[in-house]
Amino acid sequence: MVRTPLTPEERERGERLGRLLRQARGDRSMADVAAAAGLSAETLRKIETGRAPTPAFFTVAALAATLGRSLGELVGRCALAPAA
Repeated sequence: MVRTPLTPEERERGERLGRLLRQARGDRSMADVAAAAGLSAETLRKIETGRAPTPAFFTVAALAATLGRSLGELVGRCALAPAA
């Protein structure tokens, strides 16, 4: 199965998600947060750097719970801007 390339907007949304998660993590280590969410540190690193701009729903849900953020907050802050 061939994966459809991401649009620039989708890539930007992934970068915003990564920035939000990095900010929410604060002083906690990447390894600690990843372990608490049931992920590898490499997976978290890829999400935070935008190299994995479309993580699975359950991955985002686990990170949100671990970081004390709601999915609604993440969606609201990562949503694409309406077309002008």
